[in-house]
Amino acid sequence: MADINVDVSQLPEDVRRKLAELTLELSEGDITQKGYDKKKSKLLAPYNIQQPPQNTGPSAPSPQTAAQRKAHRRLTREDNRYHSEIRTEAVMQALAMSKRGPVMPLPSKRTSVNYQGQQRHRERQDSSSDDDSIFGEDVSRDFNRGGRFRDSGASSSSFSDAGASPHHQGGRGERPHSAAYAIPGNTSRQALADVLQSSRHSQPIPQQPDVTNNAKSMRQADRVGHYAPAHLSSVRMTSTGHVSGLQDDGPRHQGKVSAKIQQLLNTLKRPKRKPLKDYFVEEDDALEAPQPDPNAPKPEGSTLTPVPGEQLVVPSGLPRNLEAALQRYGSSTYKANAVTVLDQNGKPSINLTYGKLLSRTHKIAYTMLHKVGQKGEGGIKPGDRVALVYPNNDPISFSCGFYGCLLAGVVPVPVEVPSSRRTVVVDDSKDAGGQGIGFLLGSLNVQWALTSEACHKGMSKSSNGDVANFKGWPKLSWFITDHLSKPPKDWHPPPKQSEDCPAYVEYTQSKEGSTVGVKVTRSAMLCHCQTLTVASNYTEGEVMVCVLDFKRDVGLWHGILCSVFNGMHVIFIPYSLMKIDPASWMKMITKYKASVGIVKSRDMHWGLLAQKDHKDVNFSSLRLLLVADGANPWSLTSCDAFLNAFQSKGLKSEAICPYASSSEALTVSIRRPGKTSASKTGRGILSMQGLSHGVVRVDSENSLTSLTLQDCGQVMPGAVMVVIKIDGPPVLCKTDEVGELCVCSGYAGTGYWGLQGITSNTFQVQPFHGDGRSAGDKMYVRTGLLGFLGPGGLVFVCGSKEGLMSVSGRRHNTDDIIATVLAVEPMKFIYRGRIAVFSIPVLKDERIVIIAEQRPDCTEEESFQWMSRVLQAVDSIHQVGVYCLALVPPNYLPKTPLGGIHLHETKKKFLDGSLHPANVLMCPHTCVTNLPKPREHRPDVTPSAVHVGNIVQGARMAWAQGRELSISDEDSDSARKHQFLTEILRWRSQTTPDHNLYTLLNSKVQAQLTMTCSQLHKRAERIGSMLVEKGKLNTGDHVALIYHPGIELVAAFYGCLYVGCVPVTIRPPHPQNISTTLPTVKMIVDVSKASAILTSSIVLKLLRLKESTGIVETKAWPTILDTDDLPKKKLAAIYRAPTPEMICYLDFSVSTTGMLAGVKMSHAAATALCRSIKLQCEFYPSRDVALCLDPYCGLGFGLWCLTSIYSGHHSILIAPSEVETNPAVWHTAVSNYKVRDTFCSYGVMELCTRGLGTSTTTLKARGVNLSCVRTCCVIAEERPRIHLTTSFTKLFANLGLSPRAVSTSFGCRVNLGMCLQGASCPDPTTVYVDLRALRNDRVTLVEKGSPHSLCVMESGKLLPGVKVVIANPDTKGQCADSHLGEIWVHSPHNATGYFTIYGDESLHADHFDSHLATGDARLSYARTGFLGFVRRTELTQSDGERHDAIFVVGALDETVMLRGMRYHPIDIENTVSRSHRKICECAVFTWTNLLVVVVELEGNENEALDLVPLVTNVVLEDHYLIVGVVVVVDPGIIPINSRGEKQRMHLRDGFLADQLDPIYVAYNM
Repeated sequence: MADINVDVSQLPEDVRRKLAELTLELSEGDITQKGYDKKKSKLLAPYNIQQPPQNTGPSAPSPQTAAQRKAHRRLTREDNRYHSEIRTEAVMQALAMSKRGPVMPLPSKRTSVNYQGQQRHRERQDSSSDDDSIFGEDVSRDFNRGGRFRDSGASSSSFSDAGASPHHQGGRGERPHSAAYAIPGNTSRQALADVLQSSRHSQPIPQQPDVTNNAKSMRQADRVGHYAPAHLSSVRMTSTGHVSGLQDDGPRHQGKVSAKIQQLLNTLKRPKRKPLKDYFVEEDDALEAPQPDPNAPKPEGSTLTPVPGEQLVVPSGLPRNLEAALQRYGSSTYKANAVTVLDQNGKPSINLTYGKLLSRTHKIAYTMLHKVGQKGEGGIKPGDRVALVYPNNDPISFSCGFYGCLLAGVVPVPVEVPSSRRTVVVDDSKDAGGQGIGFLLGSLNVQWALTSEACHKGMSKSSNGDVANFKGWPKLSWFITDHLSKPPKDWHPPPKQSEDCPAYVEYTQSKEGSTVGVKVTRSAMLCHCQTLTVASNYTEGEVMVCVLDFKRDVGLWHGILCSVFNGMHVIFIPYSLMKIDPASWMKMITKYKASVGIVKSRDMHWGLLAQKDHKDVNFSSLRLLLVADGANPWSLTSCDAFLNAFQSKGLKSEAICPYASSSEALTVSIRRPGKTSASKTGRGILSMQGLSHGVVRVDSENSLTSLTLQDCGQVMPGAVMVVIKIDGPPVLCKTDEVGELCVCSGYAGTGYWGLQGITSNTFQVQPFHGDGRSAGDKMYVRTGLLGFLGPGGLVFVCGSKEGLMSVSGRRHNTDDIIATVLAVEPMKFIYRGRIAVFSIPVLKDERIVIIAEQRPDCTEEESFQWMSRVLQAVDSIHQVGVYCLALVPPNYLPKTPLGGIHLHETKKKFLDGSLHPANVLMCPHTCVTNLPKPREHRPDVTPSAVHVGNIVQGARMAWAQGRELSISDEDSDSARKHQFLTEILRWRSQTTPDHNLYTLLNSKVQAQLTMTCSQLHKRAERIGSMLVEKGKLNTGDHVALIYHPGIELVAAFYGCLYVGCVPVTIRPPHPQNISTTLPTVKMIVDVSKASAILTSSIVLKLLRLKESTGIVETKAWPTILDTDDLPKKKLAAIYRAPTPEMICYLDFSVSTTGMLAGVKMSHAAATALCRSIKLQCEFYPSRDVALCLDPYCGLGFGLWCLTSIYSGHHSILIAPSEVETNPAVWHTAVSNYKVRDTFCSYGVMELCTRGLGTSTTTLKARGVNLSCVRTCCVIAEERPRIHLTTSFTKLFANLGLSPRAVSTSFGCRVNLGMCLQGASCPDPTTVYVDLRALRNDRVTLVEKGSPHSLCVMESGKLLPGVKVVIANPDTKGQCADSHLGEIWVHSPHNATGYFTIYGDESLHADHFDSHLATGDARLSYARTGFLGFVRRTELTQSDGERHDAIFVVGALDETVMLRGMRYHPIDIENTVSRSHRKICECAVFTWTNLLVVVVELEGNENEALDLVPLVTNVVLEDHYLIVGVVVVVDPGIIPINSRGEKQRMHLRDGFLADQLDPIYVAYNM
């Protein structure tokens, strides 16, 4: 501020702080001079302060001075605890060698996915900050306001001002272009231009019509508007007109998305580090264990013997304990200062003398024991634990409270001040770990908390004025330690308890992230003070400057305990002041001629940056500069740079003393100045390759992969140290082996409070030799530090157990990885020191995750360039792959109370999917090299050889059949006399004309229309007459029936049959989505060769709307006949087909793979289907059957239009659209009519489960009772959805629904009804199969709850007359029941073939007339295209035989072949859906052997990137598959057909044609 004529002290405190931070940013090179000037002007503008021109006036520095400053800044700005010139050089060399590395596809990101919504307002806390980065608040504020939006450009997403982003309308008005590619090096812009040029000329995918969606549920209705292009491609046809299948037909799509996938494939063609062998093992150990490297260095030294320190000789003049010390100095030198705290202006204005300290501690001790708890609260007794809650800028109150507890015999537990906001809205990043501290206080049974008046005022209060309860904390009573009255003159502190009692409890965190309390006894506390006094040579009256947290660790041990024990004067520098004036601690050393300074390497780094203060610094008085994090290998650079800068200012080289500490063992070692025997210092240049294998190997000085270590002194006086192996039992290491340091001393902690199990493993370690011999009877304490002991007992630390990552048998340290990351141009892209590195277990190995805070002005392309360079650098330097690299917005990672990164909370958020990163790059292809070996297919094994093998093994062949059909089954004349449904209807109209066949209900459960046998017959006759008279149709002509679900559809169907026409039922276009559903209707009309259309006036209006005629011209339709306007004329005669084998009707449907398939159903097949259903379900004219499903194809059509006519039962029809209006309509109708048998679809079941989840009590009160239901069957063409049926059963059990009533059915194109749960059938069987075996076409039954188990339910019982076998789809050999194969069916109601306009029926003839290669080769079967298996159960059928259950696993066309194994998409999708609570739907497909996962996000767009790592992890863990692309989309994007089945291939087409408007597309490397 020297260049501005203003008194800094006159400015508000927050402005001063921001100005200081700006200056520091400028000095670090984090912002430019121009940016600095602009932000400073903005800060000072409200105060009308005029700045003189920069280059004029007396305050402008001379050019020479400016040049010197600039040069000095260049030298120092990179120096911090992780910086190393050697490491930077190594990284640059590695990157130069891999300049021509792989091209990485940049993820596609929607314009609106920027940091909006995820920018929590992160104010700086008053408490000190442990942050290594200091950045401008203005930048943060702009960012928080969302002032900079990502502008979707052609090349990449970038930041721009809000006003300059015309694309951003706050919603989804315009779909952004996909982002392009990040290419390492300087060639990216040219490459980008090339890629975009090629993608601009790409042809769009031709849009095709949709037969799938009529929005029959809320879920489907959601899908109508969101994703029109996906529906357009529902029927997938090639340009030549052929309907295409599921196969990858090569790279047909040349859009941007498929170009990126091709680029990804090219990248993945690079060989992995470890090739995989080509054979398959099915056992549990299929995962490859990381094999030890045979060339890895091995330890060669002798076994280490315990190394003792020198004998502890306590000087005779020291006090006998801390209370005595306080009494001595409080009496004899009562005016001497004990504590001085700097205020916010940097003035040492707040002092506490030893006399004041003594009197205040007496007041606190007396009040605690005698006056607290008089209002009915429990009092405080000696031995109780109390919390000490003081802010980081108030060491005076803390000292008084701490010593007050010691005097009273109470156990203090120093903790951080909880964030007041946590009482209302939990912002974990504000106070990460706060709940852990609360849990610790609860386990310690803490009921009272000591605090200062100022701190108490700042806490949030409840309505009655009490401090509100903090989340996770026990209920506390608060005791303010200020302004207490004096104790009586005759009062004395209570007698001291035994020396083994706990003196205080210090909180720390375990490696797993839980907060634990370390007990330190009175004897240990005293011994620690004595040892530190001897080691540091402390004397009375010395001045100490302390920058550390005084509540725990080194700051507590030296600044609070040792200082009072020796009568020293401590000057505490609050960290909030360090932010403003980083040189304040150096000024205090100079001012007070302090002899001791306690800092971290970060403080030395910051001090280096404050060049303007260097001229006044004098370190000649300093004899001991304790570097508290000297055990961090990267502190060496800070120490060296600091010594170089200040040696001329009197700093002695021997004064810099690295310090190694541990929460459990307390002080581990300290380099001790002034002792000739201990003044030896060691420095070693070690091979990182050797360290990763756990051995010490000296490296050459100019090696690029070396690590230079400094010693942390020798073993402490009176202590003994050993090094034990990191994993397994405590075996002593060899002298050249890296292990965990363990200390035996009189001052170490004695255990974790209340955790006996882990206490013994940490605090009571008895090491032994490799041969099992004990290494002595001493008990050691684990320090959590990794290192080795050098010559002369020097202690070297090369990492910590907390930061240890063991990947593929090699160990890496998080600090080493951070140093490498920071060497990759950190200033431009990320904030220094705001990096979290940790490992997560995935697929039986640890995987490295790097998370950094990204600068707000960093573009998408720059981010990914930097990320790709980080991957290359880590791979080159450490020979290890990074699994996930994520960037988050600035100031976003969870913080510790002192502002550093809270690693455990960051890891937890990452694994929970609540981190909300801004950019993510996953590299599973690079890292995961222990996948199971691929399955090897053996084409030389013939089906006959397999058959012989099955016979030899005694395996049962897989087949099953329903009960036999014989004429005796039928006691009515209809079967003998009438082979046609038309004759049966005419017969019923004559014999029982007034019998009600149909009732159509509306959403109010009112009968909208009823129809008797006679009425239906007469209406059908009139429709037939209309077809002949008005439509001029001939026998055999095809007629399209386009009706909403109802009785009119049934009448029109029989009207066609009455005149010999072939009906084709088609779903009408959806009024809200005509543009996508009308082309589908037209396509089926054309494909079925319909000569006329029968429809109602409502549908006719739809077809003649202006919107409709714009899509399909009116004259393009065949003759349209409106059945609402029928002639009165009766039909002369009803047509009878010459043979029952002639076509009765055509059944058109779209498969889940998007294939439009029409099958021909003969009169004989239709009658046989009805007969089988009648026998299975025991349908009679007296029965009432409720139907709530779509009547357009398959078994749903059969139940709606055929079975009532054949069996004569009363069908109650409920259109699924009525359930959307009133979810209770179906249940109410079933209850009112006391229906015994009801049929529905999965869509209806899902609507009811969602819509009535909280209404069962209301329904029960209205009298809805489902106890009458004997069969509630779901009509489906897929594997049973057990989760849905189980939820439905449990939900409506309250209404009397029997669990055994709910069942499923199965039908397919070749046989519309194969399985159906009948009235007298055994209960459905459920089995659990091994998913891993299923991938290899094997069926292995396992117990419920087994790992990798899949629950599969029987798809109903086989209908009478149906026989199925399981056959190998490739060889056509019959399978044993232990194998998965294709279901083949033989039945009188099989369809007779596909109906196609192309005339080439030979392609599909095999589907309807297949013969087994082994087994019964005479019988003809139809191939269903579904995989399944048969299992014999213990249940008995009605004929006395044991029941064979058939289990459908999935469609053969939908299976995904990867790594030689067969995967069913639904299994992967179920796994993915469970990975995050915000995933509402999921679909998978493959493209050129890449697995693509599409997930629908039911949440904010800023949560999209959370899903990428979770989806990748879970698919790897459960299915051993690497996801190639993760696509995050809005809800309703995944297309679903009328049966509720996902249309995965339409989704694939839409994705590759870039039509999905995804929120985010991640390409995994």
